[in-house]
Amino acid sequence: MTDYFEVHARDGAARVGELRLSSPVTTPALVDDVLEDAGSLWSEERALPDGDESRLTVLPHRAFPGGTPDEVQESFAVDSPDVDYPSVAVVSSERVDEQGTDAYALSNVQSVMGHGAALVEAVVSVREAIPADTALLFSGVATPRNVALLAYAGVDLFDETAAVVKGTEGRYLTTDEAYFLEDLDELPCSCPACRQPREEFTREDCAEHNVNALEAELAIVRRRIRDGRLRDYVEGQARQDQWLTAAMRELDDQWGYIEERTPVLRDAQISAATADTLRRVEIQRFADRVTTRYRNRFQNPLVLVPCSAAKPYSESQSHRQFHDAVQWRAHLVSMTSPIGVVPQELETTYPAQHYDTVVTGRWSEDEKQFVSAVLERYLERNEYPEIIAHVPDEGYRDIVERVEETLDLDITYTVDEHPTDEQSLANLSEALSGELKYSKREREHNTVRAIADYLLGDGAGDDLFRDIQTTSRYPKIQVRDADDTQLATMVPQYGTLSFTLEGAKRWLESDAPVKRVEIDGFVPHGSVLAPGVVGADEEIRVGDEVIIEGPKAFAVGRAAMFGREMAESTRGIACEVRHVEER
Repeated sequence: MTDYFEVHARDGAARVGELRLSSPVTTPALVDDVLEDAGSLWSEERALPDGDESRLTVLPHRAFPGGTPDEVQESFAVDSPDVDYPSVAVVSSERVDEQGTDAYALSNVQSVMGHGAALVEAVVSVREAIPADTALLFSGVATPRNVALLAYAGVDLFDETAAVVKGTEGRYLTTDEAYFLEDLDELPCSCPACRQPREEFTREDCAEHNVNALEAELAIVRRRIRDGRLRDYVEGQARQDQWLTAAMRELDDQWGYIEERTPVLRDAQISAATADTLRRVEIQRFADRVTTRYRNRFQNPLVLVPCSAAKPYSESQSHRQFHDAVQWRAHLVSMTSPIGVVPQELETTYPAQHYDTVVTGRWSEDEKQFVSAVLERYLERNEYPEIIAHVPDEGYRDIVERVEETLDLDITYTVDEHPTDEQSLANLSEALSGELKYSKREREHNTVRAIADYLLGDGAGDDLFRDIQTTSRYPKIQVRDADDTQLATMVPQYGTLSFTLEGAKRWLESDAPVKRVEIDGFVPHGSVLAPGVVGADEEIRVGDEVIIEGPKAFAVGRAAMFGREMAESTRGIACEVRHVEER
């Protein structure tokens, strides 16, 4: 826990924070100007420095390089003293103990750089062992090429050391390469150090340029974190070095670490431009919830249709044509890469309407395998009296035919040449001849229940909203009970539900999994700050709907931190409060 570091914005494991010094520093950042090292205890005993709030003081320490035997680390371990100024403890990723400091510096960082799996293992082991509201410092390794990935992994603080050393060695750093200075005919930068003739550019200038380039890259990283789009940037930036790509993929395999820190909803668009997009938490989480929580409640046939560039799909020209042909006689499920399958009730639910993909008309084998697997799991869970595939040949039909063979299904195909040509739409309408339409009421009720299933868990929709009525127009549906008391509202921006106090009470009394935040004896207004949190369910993710309870208040709102972070943090907003009543 810390008094001198506060997180203001989150994007997965990456954070924009503030070192609360006398002159605050916005992180991720270079901290050379405010860092003071009290020294190593290997060479001599060190007096505890006075320290003050203008500096971040590295406490006396013994650093252990990678591979140091456990018995050595245990024998020579240092317990950091309790100080009343901003402080840093030096730890090894192989043996991490909470030290009560504001930041932690990784002593074996040099040994894990250049190896994706080793880097990720080191970052995850340290971040899981230290409080969520403390900063992580990597010294001597940051360059313009690797710092975005390091921040994405969860590192907050860096120094200029590597950039300066490489500059004095004659290595000119950019975000994509480290050039030998003598190989450059011109300087590919316009920073102050580079605004001079090439022949006058010295190694000292090169070191200055390298630091400028590193600071510029950190500014981009901070902007990307605030926008919720660092991953899009990292997918491109990591391509500049194979080990960085490996590290990004290793992070994707650390599901518990990344998923816990990834919001369940946000405004940011996902740019699906590489195959690695399929591995993103948001994509995998959506596919998992659709195939383990969502349950079809319509009795009508299933119609599989292609996705559209316009979001939500129902507002696109092609899907309007599909609806004209179907006329509410079937349940529409869209097939798409990178999302998988999207039932019509979840078309606004993040990230189904928040992605943009590269359209070439050609599907990669990775895309086919992923969507096939999701469709297969979906059809194993949901039974339909008939399945109609209104999909084009390019990739879509191949996927459907794979699943048809695997599950031994009998699927009707209705596309002649293109899904929206006159004959294909006529075929679709004819295939549904004799089917009864479902009502607007049924459609809206099933949408509300499906979203509840997706957000809270399998069966939550029926537990919470078995006996309801709906008002207002889709997608701004209001949910009311039999006595006309409002329980929740559908939020079309995210495809989620916002509960009223009465809805929260019904949620609490139901069998649906509850996400609860326990607070101290006060009545929150507007927000709950982390110091007021007594406990929080570990299943809570940023963006989740939460029930807030304390001795003096009952409230409902939305999580601004993940559950463990709420319980561990001493600063920052834990929850945004929507409705509250005093007890």
